[in-house]
Amino acid sequence: MTPMRIGTRKSVMALVQTEEIARQLSRAVPGIAVEIVKFETTGDTDQTGKLLPHGGKGGAFVAQIRAAVIAGELQAAMHSLKDMPGNEDTPGLVIGATLSRDPPGDALVLRPGLALDDFRRARGKGFKIGTNAVRRAAYARRLFPEAEIIHYRGAADTRVRKLDNGELQKLPDGGAVGPADALIMARSGLERVGLASRIAYEFQVAEMLPAVGQGIVAVECGAQDFATRQTLSLIDDARAHACADAEREVLWVLNGHCNSPIAGHAEINGAEMSLTASVLDHAGARIIETSRTGPADRPRELGRAVGLELLAKGAADIIERSRPV
Repeated sequence: MTPMRIGTRKSVMALVQTEEIARQLSRAVPGIAVEIVKFETTGDTDQTGKLLPHGGKGGAFVAQIRAAVIAGELQAAMHSLKDMPGNEDTPGLVIGATLSRDPPGDALVLRPGLALDDFRRARGKGFKIGTNAVRRAAYARRLFPEAEIIHYRGAADTRVRKLDNGELQKLPDGGAVGPADALIMARSGLERVGLASRIAYEFQVAEMLPAVGQGIVAVECGAQDFATRQTLSLIDDARAHACADAEREVLWVLNGHCNSPIAGHAEINGAEMSLTASVLDHAGARIIETSRTGPADRPRELGRAVGLELLAKGAADIIERSRPV
């Protein structure tokens, strides 16, 4: 049997996620051979700069692997769904499967010696919080208005190591910031790399709405590669896929870009789906949020309705102001 070649990043978390895909495929199709092909993407190579010059997360972490699928070098590609741009089409590619969703929320990680009670009492005053996500930074400025939010890059395990070692974060201009006192990271990412014990506090969804697709592993393949699509459908989690469709439809309607603090989270309860989405300015001072429910079997319609309601409330102005000049 010709092996299914799946492309992925070299990071520990990406490899763990791709190995889970391989395990699920092996259970669904006994005897299938899966070859994991590792890529060092531009986002992995550049550990100092912001992602915007690389085309955002899509250009930094997704583009090279997608190109290999389109060229026929791979049958599929693993992506963290939150890294996949939702405001643009990728001709020739489809999401063939999504794994069941991991916990979608964000978590606070503190440097050794810093107690959560001390951090809370200070409301972050005098502390530096590291993140590279514009969404997390905006929410952090709302929740910890007296903290300093600093640019912080690296794979999940790398960021925690830098926090523990008190390392500075290098900047593109040759300067540096830090060291950080705390990090805001995806809970699922910490769990994937075996660092769940470092979670000092888990933000509730109502406090910090997750990124669109956060906690979902997506497997992308060629739209015309029906054999691969059929195989991947065997490991597709229909609930996660429906939530992904609803959340990503919001991004499509908003025409959000990588510099836009946009969040969205869908849940299914019986035959109904609930969807909440928000748009923030970079300072976290202005937030527009809306929630709706609808039939779980019509996720894109619900996402479209939520996106249009956000636009009606003025989201387009916030998004435009956040676009790079």
